Amino acid sequence: MSAVVTPFPGNGRPGQVAFDRPELMRILDLYGRMVAAGHWKDYAIDFGREAAIFSAFRRTAERPEFRIEKRPALRHRQGMWALVGEHGAVLKRGQELGPVLAPVERKLMKLVED
Repeated sequence: MSAVVTPFPGNGRPGQVAFDRPELMRILDLYGRMVAAGHWKDYAIDFGREAAIFSAFRRTAERPEFRIEKRPALRHRQGMWALVGEHGAVLKRGQELGPVLAPVERKLMKLVED
């Protein structure tokens, strides 16, 4: 008796976009420093079909102050990383995570200096 292996049907694309470990560690490191500075209080992570989104909140019951979005479909166009402000405006976009997080890093430096 021989076994027949039938491939699982699918379109070959992953079902959701996610952050890999180094990306998530970089984001959570920034989040931890903002919490220590007393600025952020909560966060949310959303893994969807087109994007992975990390949202950082000053208070739990309001809109996120910043959203860090990873959209692989935009990798070869504007860059897959975006920093989105509280009102939905894209503040920074790029191919690498570090430069996209730079405006938040600068804000952190100002918070620590005060």
